[in-house]
Amino acid sequence: MPGAVKVFGSPTSAEVARVLACLFEKDVEFQLIRVDSFRGHKRMPQYLKLQPHGEALTFEDGNVTLVGNPDLIGTGALERSSIEQWLQTEAQSFDVPSADLVYSLAFLPPTTPLDGAGAAAAADCDQIDQMHAGHREKVKEMKEVYERSRKEVSKVLDIYEQRLEEAEYLAGDKFTLADLSHLPNADRLAGDPRSLRLIESRRNVSRWWADVSGRESWKYVKSLSRPPATSSAEAPF
Repeated sequence: MPGAVKVFGSPTSAEVARVLACLFEKDVEFQLIRVDSFRGHKRMPQYLKLQPHGEALTFEDGNVTLVGNPDLIGTGALERSSIEQWLQTEAQSFDVPSADLVYSLAFLPPTTPLDGAGAAAAADCDQIDQMHAGHREKVKEMKEVYERSRKEVSKVLDIYEQRLEEAEYLAGDKFTLADLSHLPNADRLAGDPRSLRLIESRRNVSRWWADVSGRESWKYVKSLSRPPATSSAEAPF
């Protein structure tokens, strides 16, 4: 029946965004129950009943409740093995450093010199000198997070660049969950010119990103990240 599938969560969550993209890719009708995972006990009772520990996502289909992602897992053992390999790469080598990189850039002022960009260095030093000690320490910490995470992201993107020289997508010549799983964090990287260059400086990664981020399913997911037009908790799709 239409609307039998319900997703509890916020589209701004990477986990929820992945599930929504899967549902759009599969052309599955669903209801999005918007839940702010940061509101603790104020979260909706039906959500807490489904997910008592309050994780970011619950996926419900009729009388069966699932926690996790629908799959775009390919056909055949070889293809599925390849998808699993790249999913592990994303989870182990891309997810955390890309999130750390986005976090550090959200804190650092745009004028902060990074990667040896010294044009604004003098002005930035004057600005930092005027900060109170606690803020100076935080800027220093975030610059260290930026440098570490940038190196880690660069390393994995170099691997992707080589792989995408051989294939259209990470797991082969078809868009799969291996590509889809990268969408939330890669989209955040692409949203800041300082991290976007990590994508744009790699020809094959740039081509791949333009392809996967341009899919209608992802455009729909991004449209859901805007605040709902009404105060209603449920929005049918």
